[in-house]
Amino acid sequence: MSVAPVHAEAIHPDLWRGTQLARGVGKTVDTGYAALSAELPGGGWPIGALVELLVQQPGVGEIRLLQPALNTVSKRTLALIQPPHVPNALAFSYLGLPIEKLMRIRAPRTADALWSAEQILRAGSCGALLFWQQHIRTDALRRLHLAAQATETLFVLVRPLASASDASPAGLRLGLRPADGGLVVDILKRKGPVRNETVSVTLQPSPILLSPYGRVRRHSLTPAIAGGVPSEVVV
Repeated sequence: MSVAPVHAEAIHPDLWRGTQLARGVGKTVDTGYAALSAELPGGGWPIGALVELLVQQPGVGEIRLLQPALNTVSKRTLALIQPPHVPNALAFSYLGLPIEKLMRIRAPRTADALWSAEQILRAGSCGALLFWQQHIRTDALRRLHLAAQATETLFVLVRPLASASDASPAGLRLGLRPADGGLVVDILKRKGPVRNETVSVTLQPSPILLSPYGRVRRHSLTPAIAGGVPSEVVV
């Protein structure tokens, strides 16, 4: 008598077969890029989880990569902790992200930045939290990972690509490298089979860079000249 196969997820949602993408990953947000979504468990960015984007350098296109997902959750506040550059209000407006929903947090010490991230996650009031951090200890990563699991927040930690060899509790880690027209994405860790091939993602150029008016004006514009400024908190 043949025995019906048992799905690993039926035993426990955190189990999956090594040849398949995990199914019981909870809520996700579509990435907006079909080729990338097809390689992610649940078909998108996980909500209520730690996601790591490891970049060659800040500003390679991580905001534009996340733009479709951020548009989805933009009804709630978007928190930016330690962004590498002052957010340009006009650029965010072009990306469809409401300026009045942005909150920039600057912290003089790493400990303060980590505390801010944990408090935001525990409060659960933000639709998304983007956190740029050069160095972070494994125990701090675990605290953030646990705090994120109790939220409905898209939590993305942006770290240097050199951190790829470091241990991390994150269920999803992607390496981002610039390429003509977009990014090359290395899937470093996911709940599923190892993928050695890269994924090419074409990013739409920021309209502010395409506009002659924007190119001339963007160096002289202050954030106030775009109908508002991101709220800022210094801790």
